[in-house]
Amino acid sequence: MRLLVLGAGGTGGYFGGRLAQAGIDVSFLVRPARAALMRERGLRIRSPLGDADVPAQVITADELRDAAPFDLILLSCKAYDLDSAMDAIAPAVDAGARVVPLLNGLRHYEALDARFGFDNVLGGLCFISATLGPDGDILHLGKPASMTFGERDGQASEDRLKALAAACAQAAIDHLYTPDIAQAQWVKYSFLTALAAGTCLMRAPIGTIMAGEGGVDFMTALHEECLAVAAASGRPVPPSAQASARETLTALDSPLKASMLRDLEAGQRIEASHIVGDMVRRALSDGVDVPRLQTAWVALQAYEQQRDA
Repeated sequence: MRLLVLGAGGTGGYFGGRLAQAGIDVSFLVRPARAALMRERGLRIRSPLGDADVPAQVITADELRDAAPFDLILLSCKAYDLDSAMDAIAPAVDAGARVVPLLNGLRHYEALDARFGFDNVLGGLCFISATLGPDGDILHLGKPASMTFGERDGQASEDRLKALAAACAQAAIDHLYTPDIAQAQWVKYSFLTALAAGTCLMRAPIGTIMAGEGGVDFMTALHEECLAVAAASGRPVPPSAQASARETLTALDSPLKASMLRDLEAGQRIEASHIVGDMVRRALSDGVDVPRLQTAWVALQAYEQQRDA
């Protein structure tokens, strides 16, 4: 299997790097400056699960049109970079590759389907907290690092996903090839939206929120709003997954914060519309009352307006 990874930031760099470390044929589609650095010193991963310095195959957009065909594309960009990311990978899709998005949320599927066609866009998600360090290293910020993928409703069985599962097993990557990717997507989306909305609104990690009066009740109610939207959308989150998410969202002394909060604290662009805003829009469309989510959405928009100004 030939795998193309869009970018070599925290998510793509980690999973692509681990696959390359295991001998999988992985190429990273990156900008010229990043390509020059990676050609010089490879890809460096710093992780509680083990550090790695991996020789990396890199390719730029100008070189992609003449490259041999790829089987799969791992798409791990930020939502606000989706348009440029689709432009970059288009030659590989035209040559026969399928796309496995690892973006947060669900809104990107509409754009990807419109650009590449439903059958060319498979289902995917990941759980990881990773970022790109100032020296270009991939910094894995916690032990969780997993990928989930599968055919979307109405898609035929895809041998390429079976090959991806085998590659993940070879690389010792925690993974799940599931027949119900939509259910898995809503499990993550409901949890992530509550985490992002709560920690960004309070400008604090979970443990700090829990230390205040009403913190547990607030995060619990925020999660319940997200679960109600999932149920109204026809994808209720199973009780076991609800309980696991709730335990994480209300853990005492937890340093956990959403990556969106880290981006906000750094004054960077955020995926507010793609995650919290989209959940609010889905709630309004389905007649679900989500006052806490709406409050967080207004606050995030105010941040974006001030940042842009």
